[in-house]
Amino acid sequence: MSKTTICSICGNEIPERECTTFHDQPLCPSCLQAHTVICQYCSQRVWDENIHYDEGQPIYPSCFEEHFLTCEGCGRSIHENEAHYIDGDEDYPYCAGCYEARVEREAIHDYCYKPEPIFCGQGPRYFGVELEIDGAGESRSNAQELLEIFNEEYPFAYCKHDGSLEDGLEIVTHPLSLEVHLKRAPWKALMAHAVYLGYTSHQARTCGLHVHVSRRAFGETEREQDRAIARVLYFFEKHWEELLKFSRRTQAQLNRWASRYGYKDQPQEILDHAKKGCHAGRYTCVNLTNDDTIEFRIFRGTLKYNTLIATLQLIDKICDVALFLSDEELKAMSWTTFVSSCQAPELIQYLKERQLYVNEPVNAEEEV
Repeated sequence: MSKTTICSICGNEIPERECTTFHDQPLCPSCLQAHTVICQYCSQRVWDENIHYDEGQPIYPSCFEEHFLTCEGCGRSIHENEAHYIDGDEDYPYCAGCYEARVEREAIHDYCYKPEPIFCGQGPRYFGVELEIDGAGESRSNAQELLEIFNEEYPFAYCKHDGSLEDGLEIVTHPLSLEVHLKRAPWKALMAHAVYLGYTSHQARTCGLHVHVSRRAFGETEREQDRAIARVLYFFEKHWEELLKFSRRTQAQLNRWASRYGYKDQPQEILDHAKKGCHAGRYTCVNLTNDDTIEFRIFRGTLKYNTLIATLQLIDKICDVALFLSDEELKAMSWTTFVSSCQAPELIQYLKERQLYVNEPVNAEEEV
């Protein structure tokens, strides 16, 4: 005859082989199912009265405390791996929905804000623009107006705080191809509205125009990239006076924000010098401190559409030179030869305005 035992909850006598001892208490199958649950996180069995439930899923209390957070927006429990944070502030976790809603309301992000990049257009040569504007306030309402114009078709950009500005903000684009900058991103409308709101960029004297180019645009391997980037640095040193004039900066401004590396006879020598890390860090004409991009920092800010487009076209042309000319061909190329090969109308117009093209002077609109 088989042995029996008494269930500690219902008092029924059951065969011992059907009994489950839980926390030193014998339970029949029905009471085990009715009064205990298995944690979906660690698979441990727990008394039902002690369990937490997240969207109907049972969670062991210690698991809940260690791995689950409360959304600051809606109060719902969220797993730590699903939490989102505004500007990296881990004291205030958000679920995905509340995070998206909050980000939309946060028109101006902190300087350290770096969202997941949204690539648009055909790569691998992408351009990320940082345009500083000043003089009409670090205003969230102004930022929202500008972003509504610029992002009407697509999330091209966002706004950030910049401590170098007196009373303005920074407009930062996601990585966009040159064609997208030219044909889809509504730069002209954005700039016109910024002027309407009272902002300046060139005239503010505090603003820069920085352009990031993806490192992969210079080659698949690090060695290929280094060879091309070395030629970019050499181009800047060889044609420094012309690029200084193009930039609309003063030498004193560049010494502070975008200094040169110094001329050397070979492109690789300049890159080797730059890589030693004994220079000005990111405050160089071509900043190499970012993992995924190189940053052209030499240019003064502008709210003049043709100037912005011409700047992107110049950088695009310099990238071509770095990729398709040998070191010896680059060393032999004069500025006149370089600009005579430029065909983009906005770039040619700007070169003429700055008297950097073999031509008669042309009328130029005032910089803003």
